[in-house]
Order: sequence, then structure tokens, then C-alpha cells
Amino acid sequence: MPIKEVGHYSVSYLQILDASGNVDKELEPKISDEDLLALYRGMVMGRAVDQRMLNLQRQGRIGTFAPSTGQEAAHIVPAFLMNDKDWFVGAFRETGARLLRGETITQTLLYYNGFEEGNKRSGNRRILPVSIIVAGQALHAVGIGYAMKYQGEKDTSVICIMGDGATSEGDFHEALNFAGVWNVPVVFIVQNNQWAISLPREKQTSSKTLAQKSIAFDIPGIQVDGNDPLGMYVATKEALERARTGGGPTLIEAVTYRLMMHTTADDPKKYRQDDEVEGWQAKDPLIRFKKYLEDKGLWDEQKEEALQGATKEEIDAGVKAFEEFTELPPEACFDHVFAKMTPELEEQKQDFLKRKGS
Repeated sequence: MPIKEVGHYSVSYLQILDASGNVDKELEPKISDEDLLALYRGMVMGRAVDQRMLNLQRQGRIGTFAPSTGQEAAHIVPAFLMNDKDWFVGAFRETGARLLRGETITQTLLYYNGFEEGNKRSGNRRILPVSIIVAGQALHAVGIGYAMKYQGEKDTSVICIMGDGATSEGDFHEALNFAGVWNVPVVFIVQNNQWAISLPREKQTSSKTLAQKSIAFDIPGIQVDGNDPLGMYVATKEALERARTGGGPTLIEAVTYRLMMHTTADDPKKYRQDDEVEGWQAKDPLIRFKKYLEDKGLWDEQKEEALQGATKEEIDAGVKAFEEFTELPPEACFDHVFAKMTPELEEQKQDFLKRKGS
């Protein structure tokens, strides 16, 4: 038996705004009123776009998508803290964060209706497309972080967002291993929403926390109440500062919950109980953050009504612009696989058009 201990490890948990919206004054970060209100507007927009997309999907006007309702604080707060040089590398459940990073509502809807235009980037936006492959984007994030370091970029970082199921994938462990070895400026944010499709977290991994997986790779890790916007603000800000100043990667486990289905092709009533959902609805990040703003005298029902109206108008305009795209060439799927069409792919395309009668 070993008689010499080589280390002691622990995982910290951070919560500043509790489930009832009461703030821990000793931990409360100094955030300007302007930024607090901008954060709330971003979260409200993310929730509202999610709800409209669900309506559009149920009406057959867009394809399937992964709702993010309930998880807004876990991804919108980190996106808010990024600078223009930072890279955003997400998965498929961060619509609000993508909007905050410059994607438009119209682009989002085009993507989920199969239009390649939904992936177009204008200007110098550092944001990767939606990653459907679970955990694959973690390797991309580390590659980007390594390239930034190799090229000597300063004051930059990468935020990589994934779900809890991703931490059971090989790509996750390979990414964290080399993130640690290369000391790259990457902040990994795991949205632990308790379910990987229909599989509960405890059947994905026996780890008591997901944050503790950082210990194996000797990088800082922390578990945060992912429905607490202030907790996410403090943890992400610290991790970004570490990354931008050469301190290397961080893993943040954001403990949250998806209040709706995994995707619109899924029925969560078949595998989880109503009382579980109701329990998490009481911890809704928007409700607790709204109460925090009201307690600070920054918000009231009149402002809420005005915001909801303005949000609806913006979404209406985005939907209208999206529905002006009416024609998608059926052969478009061949055109965007590679930057340059290969002879084999061109042959397949021509065969497809011939069979179609074009």
C-alpha cells in the first residue's frame, strides 16, 4: 500500500445570487448599472428567440433545434465578458450567446432551416459555426488557442462551451490534456443541464462533480451555480483574465437545467418527472436576476413591459427577413463541403442533378 501522499485536491462551489434572488453582499461583484441592464436584456432576448423558434418549429417553418431556455446565465454571461479578439467556440445550445457575439436572428433562423447563409460571417467576427458533434469543438478550441499563442497574440482567449455529456467523450479529455500541456488561453464552460438527451448525469459518469475532471489535467476548475448570473460573471471573468495573461486554461462547471426538451425531436416527458422540472423552474436565472435588479432600484414592471415589446419587434423583423429567403437549391449541400469541389463530389453532384431531372 502507498504510504506517501502526493497531493490533496478539492473542488470549490460558487453561488452569489441564491435561488430566491438574494445576493451575498460579501461576494457581490462590482458591475456597472449599464452592464447589469445589458446582461438582463441579453438574457431576455435569448429566452424570447428560443420561444419564437419553438413556435416556428411547431408550425413547420424551421427545422429541429436545441432549446436553451433555463440555461441563459451559463452561456450569455460568458459571451458578454468576451472582447472583440476572443474566439467563441460553442456547441448547439447557446443561441443567446451567439446573438450577443454578433449573429443575427435572421442568420440563426436560416441555419435551422438548412440555408448555408446561416453560417456566413461578416467582418472579423471570431465565432465558429454550431457544432453538432459532441465535444469535437473542444479540440478546435485548443487548436485555436495554440495558434494564438504561437502567433504571439496578446490579451486574447477562447471560450469553449459544451454540455455535460461532452465530458464523457474522448475528445474532451484529449482537449483538456493538451490545453494543460500547452498552457493555452482557453476557458472551457460545461453546461451541466443534468441530462444527455434522455440519460441522467449520474449514468454518464460516476464523478461527483464535472469540475473535478480538471484535476486530472492539472488545470484550475470550479463548480458554479449556472443559474446565477453573478456567480457566472465572477468565475468567467477570473478565468478570462488568467487566460489573457498567460495563466492557461480553466474548466468551469455551470450547474444548470434545460427546462425544455433536448431538441424539438425529443419528448422529455418520457424520461423525467414533472416535479423535477418544477423544482428547477423555481431557480430560473431570469426570475432571480430580475428580482436582483428590482432590489437595486434598476428595474420595474414598466421597464419590463417596454423591454418585452422592443424584443418582440426585433424578433418580428428578424423572422420577416428570414422568410424572404424562399429558394434553396437542392444541390447546395454539395457546394459547401470543401472550399474547393473535389472530382468525386462533383461527380456525385452531377449524378444527383441528372436523377432529379435538372
